[in-house]
Amino acid sequence: MRDQVQHVLDALRQQNGLYVASPSNTYHYVWIRDICYISLSELHRDGGRFEETYHSMLDIFRKYEWKLTYHAKHRPRAVYEYIHPRYSADTLEEISEPWGNAQNDAIGAFLFGIGQGLRRGKPMLRDERDAHIISLLIAYLETLEYWNDEDNGMWEENRELHASSVGACVAGLLAVQPYFAVRWEIIRAGFRALYELLPQESVSKSCDLALLSLVYPYRLLPPDLAQIVVTNVEEQLLRPRGVIRYKGDQYYQDSGKEAEWCMGLPWLGLCHAELGNRDQSLSYLALTMRVMAENMQIPELYLPEQGVANENVPLGWAHALFLVLYDRLCGTA
Repeated sequence: MRDQVQHVLDALRQQNGLYVASPSNTYHYVWIRDICYISLSELHRDGGRFEETYHSMLDIFRKYEWKLTYHAKHRPRAVYEYIHPRYSADTLEEISEPWGNAQNDAIGAFLFGIGQGLRRGKPMLRDERDAHIISLLIAYLETLEYWNDEDNGMWEENRELHASSVGACVAGLLAVQPYFAVRWEIIRAGFRALYELLPQESVSKSCDLALLSLVYPYRLLPPDLAQIVVTNVEEQLLRPRGVIRYKGDQYYQDSGKEAEWCMGLPWLGLCHAELGNRDQSLSYLALTMRVMAENMQIPELYLPEQGVANENVPLGWAHALFLVLYDRLCGTA
């Protein structure tokens, strides 16, 4: 089982160590956020794959070092000025078409991964230039004032202050603080903004799948609040084949019902593992196996009325969460 799921994920891995989100035409890009989540399945393993992935993402940032240098001191205003979260899989160039490029959580996720790797003794930084890129990203978040910056969020939609984005930045800054200069004031400002928003995701979304990131992988919440977030998602968003992102989601809406995202199932399993609820974690592992398509492929989502998956099969993010959950429950990590 595990080897088959790993094989599907490996097919999305490029020679440079990056991953395309999905082999479909619509998702054949590299997203910083997706890759950071995908790489979590390699965090506890040897062999160099985890750091190789981050070295290639650092190469993207090095290509746009001029942009980072400018916006480390000058706050971006227009969406295109933000550090982009999505790039061409072939050229690693920014995508020029209009997009919700203000996605602060992608930067937070990247810093979090760097910090996690360094804490485990992995050679995350190849030279001083890599270290300089990290310092620029830290300065970028401070200049951006991420704690009150309205971004497009994890789902790349309307701009507002998102708890998941603020939390990702807090987690990323905390992760690199032992190795880089990070002013405590900007972490404290992030925590303050985060707790003013919780348990909501934003002004417009009282409950959102993205909130699970605060429980896993970021582990930012005390147990009682983490349980509230998980319970809210289960009571409001859990569906038979997955988890809807939020109520009223228009993406792949089917007969007025929201699309059911498969990756929400292993994600909930990991959150329950964080809370010490092994039985619930095992239940979500089994549910994920039930929604797999052919050849152990996990789709992005199912249409609720038609009961069929969309074209984004497999989704790398979903496979990685399944592998992390499987390894955690089966004792291989």
